[in-house]
Amino acid sequence: MTPPDPAQRLADHVQRLLGEGPFLPPGGWAHMGAVICDVSFQARCRYEATLRPRLLRLQANWPDAATVQGFQRRLAVEDLAVAMSFNSPRKVATAHALTDLLTAHGVDTRDDLRAWLDDQTHRALLRTVRGVGVKSVDYVGNLVGRSQVAVDVHLRAFATQAGLSDLRYERLRAAYEEAATLLGHDQAGLEHAVWRYQSDAV
Repeated sequence: MTPPDPAQRLADHVQRLLGEGPFLPPGGWAHMGAVICDVSFQARCRYEATLRPRLLRLQANWPDAATVQGFQRRLAVEDLAVAMSFNSPRKVATAHALTDLLTAHGVDTRDDLRAWLDDQTHRALLRTVRGVGVKSVDYVGNLVGRSQVAVDVHLRAFATQAGLSDLRYERLRAAYEEAATLLGHDQAGLEHAVWRYQSDAV
């Protein structure tokens, strides 16, 4: 008997552990300062306990940073590490570099960035920023309302439980996308459901 393909294995594993859904997409942020800081600071961070409260506070304290240009003006006169209560020079540098890149390409709002990401060359440009890899590019898409799968440690652990421990990033991302189609779920919604299930289990 031929073993099920990776997408079917994931789909079966999702149904066993998460049920039938519905799985709603996370929604992301309308505030571009929060988008930039989310993608810049999220790596190896306990999101709900550590990062999300800081992003909510940033939105409240820097309402004028809802656009990229507004965020850039804030960065010129205030210390992002202080604003985020997050002492990581490398992550702060990533946020500054992303802000400069987006400004240079005329990306100012959530809608601008969502449309800008349609172009694969733009996605490649994001990866020139130190600290932004292929997963981060997929992740920033979800933060502005695109429906994508960003494979992080939680999604990889879930896949390992399903017997898929050796797939490269792109193949595993495709397997999740195909599993969402098989199950009739939004890709970002399925990704977020798996992420929440696995992060709660840690």
